[in-house]
Amino acid sequence: MHISLTPELESHVKAKVETGLYNNASEVIREALRFMETHEDWIHELKLAHLREQLKVGVDQLDRGDGIEIGSKSALNSVFDDIQRGV
Repeated sequence: MHISLTPELESHVKAKVETGLYNNASEVIREALRFMETHEDWIHELKLAHLREQLKVGVDQLDRGDGIEIGSKSALNSVFDDIQRGV
């Protein structure tokens, strides 16, 4: 596999190797990819936790009777339109 890096990124990789923590550029890139995967997993978990919090708020509102009854598809579409507009 061959990859192309900008001069700035190549400089960062070389600097990491020069620290002695990595034997070569491949190790730096592998570590960066592992970090990226971990970061993506972390972001996914944060988004999921936020969604769960929002769902709990909604369920709590419904339990208090603060919901609205939607009887037709057009009413549902109207609600989604309001949501998209930020109403």
